[in-house]
Amino acid sequence: MNFVFSLGKSKALEEPQGIKVSDRILAEALRRSGLRQELPHRTTRQDSANAVEALLVYGYLNKLVSIEEAVDQIAAAPNSPVDAFADLIRLVAKKIEDGKSNVP
Repeated sequence: MNFVFSLGKSKALEEPQGIKVSDRILAEALRRSGLRQELPHRTTRQDSANAVEALLVYGYLNKLVSIEEAVDQIAAAPNSPVDAFADLIRLVAKKIEDGKSNVP
């Protein structure tokens, strides 16, 4: 996630960025995406963030989302990483639900 986040921010700001994405951002993005309810009630912030990373890796490995698409999602909202990740989570979840692949 850090690579995608840094690359997206770098693209948006047009200068190199080396930024880590916190568990807080990923956990909040999961909540805003509407998918937090799919995890057990007492899931920690760290486990929620790990679930986001697992979902996005699953999407990438199954050719549902490319690195470029993920970077573009982050770059589209450089001042709101939570919203950018929430949009990316929704995108991957929808593609999983639809069973569609658009990456060659």
